[in-house]
Amino acid sequence: MTVNKLILGDNLEILKTMDAESVDLIYLDPPFFSNRNYEVIWGDTGEVRSFQDRWACGVDHYIAWLKERVEQMHRILKPTGSIFLHCDWHADAYIRVDILDKLFGMNNLINEISWKRSSNPHNDARQGAKHFGRITDIIFFYAKDVKQFTFNTQFERYTSDYVAAAYNKIDPDGRRFKASELSAAKPGGDTSFEWHNYRPPAGRYWAYSKEHLEEFERKGLIYFSTNGRPYLKRYLDEMPGSSVNNFWDNCVFRNREERIGYPTQKPEALLERIIKCASNEGDTVLDPFMGGGTTIAVADRLGRQWIGIDQSAMAVKVTELRLQKQADLFSSPYTVQLHKYDYDTLRYKDAFQFEAWIVRQFGGTPNAKQRGDMGLDGKTGDGTSIQVKRSDNIGRNVIDNFVAALQRFDKTLLDKNIAAKKPIGYIIAFSFGKGAIEEVARLKNKEDRIIKLVTVEEIIPIATKPSIGVHINELEKDEKGGRKIELVAAGQSAAGIEFYSWDFTYNAEKGFRPSIIIDKEGKQIQVFKTGIHTIAVKVVDNDGLENMEIIKLKINNPRRKRRGIEDFSLKSLRMRGKK
Repeated sequence: MTVNKLILGDNLEILKTMDAESVDLIYLDPPFFSNRNYEVIWGDTGEVRSFQDRWACGVDHYIAWLKERVEQMHRILKPTGSIFLHCDWHADAYIRVDILDKLFGMNNLINEISWKRSSNPHNDARQGAKHFGRITDIIFFYAKDVKQFTFNTQFERYTSDYVAAAYNKIDPDGRRFKASELSAAKPGGDTSFEWHNYRPPAGRYWAYSKEHLEEFERKGLIYFSTNGRPYLKRYLDEMPGSSVNNFWDNCVFRNREERIGYPTQKPEALLERIIKCASNEGDTVLDPFMGGGTTIAVADRLGRQWIGIDQSAMAVKVTELRLQKQADLFSSPYTVQLHKYDYDTLRYKDAFQFEAWIVRQFGGTPNAKQRGDMGLDGKTGDGTSIQVKRSDNIGRNVIDNFVAALQRFDKTLLDKNIAAKKPIGYIIAFSFGKGAIEEVARLKNKEDRIIKLVTVEEIIPIATKPSIGVHINELEKDEKGGRKIELVAAGQSAAGIEFYSWDFTYNAEKGFRPSIIIDKEGKQIQVFKTGIHTIAVKVVDNDGLENMEIIKLKINNPRRKRRGIEDFSLKSLRMRGKK
């Protein structure tokens, strides 16, 4: 399976198709066994079906449902890999004993991590709760092989109280340091000497040789107390901090802007710690319950490869929008695999990208060469050539040229397929004209040469993307001289509209980078200053298909005497055929 891929579908079926020992790190945050309605977040068909499957029976059914998925995760995990399974108190004991210990082995449990969900205190007692406040989740950290798993020690900043107490001395240049002992409880080497008229206290020994102490002194790293006792200077700015323990109380949302409106969204700080500690740049990270897309967004930002899977089309689209928002010149390309695809997006996609993608969807292998390939864009498992035409109404000339290319490319294979009455080649296009269909029939009947014409829709389902329009209302002048504008987007789709996403500083070269990722109503009120503003809004339907509208809004100088609607003008451009 290729990496950097968002996949819509049942993770069990997708995991079964993945190669063994192909993933370095897995983080999964499966639906908790809590019997709460908020487990259904989007409400689209795939998510509802998954929800019903999970709760068909009690905890035994839930554990069986989860276990068969974790079995596949264990299979695809590399020997150096790790898995982090996120759960809460409802089923954590069952998950550890009946799933993780059995599949990974008790000895491969590295940590049981307690994650404090929020920095704000909970006061359940005020609501009549007869239990201590439940403010933590459990994250089980297991290695595939405890003898060779990847682990990078993580550090966190010292607390201000610890810094004030321990690093309580300051050099003339302003550097803060603490005075560390130069003695040790056990001897090591030459430890009986006197240095600067001082010996370690009774029962203790020098921790360093005399040569080391003199080198420290030459470097200005020795501090002498008022009674002449030497200490080693350890500077605060050279310390990485304290090593992270298994109670994580500072992996919380950094600001309001990080929240996208997904109810069970996890903070980026949490996934950042997991990904940094258990993988390296270039490693592959898998999240089989993608949800709000935090794992994928963080993995992409940290230079990891990734695969994200979710049963909800909306989860896939929200994750894609998060990737678009943080994209820069160094971002890696990725693919999105949906159940349905819209004609415009496919028809006007980059030609080479489309050729490689549709050949893979057909089950073939794309040609690595993009030019000088005689028009042969890939091959099937037995080597039979595939040609792709990103066009409609393909004519007879395409058939003639294809047959000529097959004869030049591999006549031995051509003759072999003719003798076996197998197809000599496949042509994939959006549609075929009468001339092409007639010529294929003639070749089969008169020359025993079988060419298969395959439409794109036979390979992947094609649907119509949603339509969208935007209505603009001026509400009032802002106190600072701007204009308060209401933008109302209205989308239409046979599948139903799921949400809207807005980019208030749209730049065509940079692409769509949403300021607001999830807007369920399609209504926004913004204040715009004098000048020209380019705004883009996307609509996403329940199939995961999208469309985008671009609005150019000109706000005139508020000092002019004109009032109301005449004080601003707009131009609306439908971005047809673009994603």
